[in-house]
Formats: sequence, structure tokens, C-alpha cells
Amino acid sequence: MATTEIFNRKASYNYFLLETLTAGIQLTGPEIKSIRAGQANLRDAYCYFRDGELFVKNLYIKEYENIGSGKQEPLRDKKLLLHRHELRRWEKRVREKGLTIIPVRLYINEKGYAKLEISLAAGKKAHDKSEALKERDLERALRRELRRA
Repeated sequence: MATTEIFNRKASYNYFLLETLTAGIQLTGPEIKSIRAGQANLRDAYCYFRDGELFVKNLYIKEYENIGSGKQEPLRDKKLLLHRHELRRWEKRVREKGLTIIPVRLYINEKGYAKLEISLAAGKKAHDKSEALKERDLERALRRELRRA
């Protein structure tokens, strides 16, 4: 079975990723089929707490073409499935320190379930982003030199 992995490439550029968890997602049948086909996007997605539960907003899952009746909403809020103690701990950190929770990776595990890797993140300032670009360029230059030698 081919594995599906969808990444949020801008996550490490825009945020300092402090801690990571893997969460299950509450999905409908057509949504899981679209994810298996690789038709999802994490770019503008973020997580928020509502009534002690964690939801992901702006996780785009393309409408499945072969759906019979009914309409699938591509940007509906999806509930994340985590243990209660993990939810409480992260909710406290988000409220106290002004951190945010962003999805980093969406994948199908070996059992066939969709999982969302989420990170507790702090936003980067412009000078932090330029430092990250400089470091990345230096690493590339070093790798090129090692390949030539």
C-alpha cells in the first residue's frame, strides 16, 4: 500500500517548532479518499481549542469526485483526537505563553488511519527568518563542497 504524506513546508520557516504530537482526525468517508489520493493542503491550517477539544481550521481537503449525493465542504473544521491529559497540557501552554498549534504533516499510517502531526509553535520575526535562510544557504554550500571533494 502506497503511503500518503502531505507536508506543511512553510511551518519551519514561519515558526519555531517547540513540541510535536501525533493526533487522529475525525473525517468522513469521501475526505479520507481524497487524502489517500494526496488531495489535501496544510498551508494555512491552524488548530484552536473549543470547549476543551482541539479542532483544525483551514485544512483543505479537495472534494471527492465520485461522491454520490450530498456535498463535501473542503474547509470544514475537523476535530482532532488526542488524550485528555495532552489536550489540557497544550491548552494551558497556548493560553499562558501565547503559542499556537500548527499542523506539520498529514499522513496515512500502516493501519490505514489518517494522522495529523501537530506542533506547538512560536512565531518567527523577520530577522529570525533571514537567519534561517543564511544557515540553509551555508549548509547547501558545505554539501556542494563535500560532493566535489
